[in-house]
Amino acid sequence: MSVPRRIDLHMHTSVSDGTDSPEEILGKVRSLDLDMFSVTDHDAVKACAVIRGLLRDGDPVFVPGAEFSCRDEEGKYHILGYGFDPEDPAVLELVALGHSLRMKKVTARLEYLRDKFGFTFPDGETEALLALDNPGKPHIGNLMVKYGYAASKEEAITKYINGIRFKKEYVRPEEAIRGILDAGGIPVLAHPFYGDGDDLILGDEMDKRILRLMDFGLLGVEAFYSGFTAKLRCEMIATAERHGLLITAGSDYHGANKMVRLGDTGLDEEEEFPEGLCRFLDIFEK
Repeated sequence: MSVPRRIDLHMHTSVSDGTDSPEEILGKVRSLDLDMFSVTDHDAVKACAVIRGLLRDGDPVFVPGAEFSCRDEEGKYHILGYGFDPEDPAVLELVALGHSLRMKKVTARLEYLRDKFGFTFPDGETEALLALDNPGKPHIGNLMVKYGYAASKEEAITKYINGIRFKKEYVRPEEAIRGILDAGGIPVLAHPFYGDGDDLILGDEMDKRILRLMDFGLLGVEAFYSGFTAKLRCEMIATAERHGLLITAGSDYHGANKMVRLGDTGLDEEEEFPEGLCRFLDIFEK
């Protein structure tokens, strides 16, 4: 079967925590000559509509996507959704829930920085931050650098912002998976080895985690990822094959907010794509 050779199914625009606008990211996708791509903003689908309206004949296949931040009693998960209808009430309800919880976190982080460290920002800056589609830690970190509270965005996040502890109010993985399925999409576990913070989930613990999410309706895993070694990729491909899961590949590109190149998925090291990836690509091929 002939399949697209150059794909990137995990990237973020300025609608969430990337620095490229949807228009800019489409231009970069074209210049890289990708065969298929997806924009997966956090808890948002606005960029999908923008990009759909800009596509022209000869462009790569575009798969609508989103990434939902989830947590439950067992840990933290990022659930990618692919191929859903961005206007479906089920996914819009999920986006609204994720956005409302995200805005609560941003407000709580600003209050924490003020009360704990005395970090304050002009009213106009705070209003502009809260007016963003999906503000998060990188936006606050950049603001801290601008006003001299940290030497870098990374320092701002690790030394200050991450110190806050929230009440356990999150989108649950089963909610995200159900919403994606109800909107006609494919739920996929993003960068599966990465749990909470620097935790690395491996072996039986990973298998148990994936089986639990499959009970909720999970259909795939991101086995190719910019942060994975060849060994991790092989382990995740084997896990996907063992459980009959689809496979995806993504860079997790965020523009200037993350040192990751668009299109960097590890796929260029593969002579032959695994069967689970071929099945996923076949769903969306023109």
